[in-house]
Amino acid sequence: MRWLGYALLSALAAGATAILAKVGIRGVPSNLATAIRTAVILAFAWGLVLARGETQALRTLSMRTWLFLALSGIATGLSWLAYFKALQMAPASRVAPIDKLSLPITMLLAWLLLGESLSWRMALGSAIMVLGALLTLP
Repeated sequence: MRWLGYALLSALAAGATAILAKVGIRGVPSNLATAIRTAVILAFAWGLVLARGETQALRTLSMRTWLFLALSGIATGLSWLAYFKALQMAPASRVAPIDKLSLPITMLLAWLLLGESLSWRMALGSAIMVLGALLTLP
């Protein structure tokens, strides 16, 4: 599968995540729900690593790699904790579009910090995403 296929699979799974989480979080503290979700992801990810025999790559990781993956993990954790709290407080149809503002934020950060290109079409698409998210607000 090419990158676009994986990206579409990611979008489909993320869409399902919002609905599944909204149903699963009823009557559960949001932090506990996030911890359960994280434990499942941890088991699933390590299962894939072990099944594919990828553990030998651990020895070759640099400190820089460890640092940035750890920082990414912290950012993911903060994102999930806030997402589950928001889902507990509001309808999934309101929370998910605001959560997806991560897309234009990612595009902006990739341009600013990674030097990735940002064409006028990408900037316009990003602006439309922001407008679309804002239109979902009550």
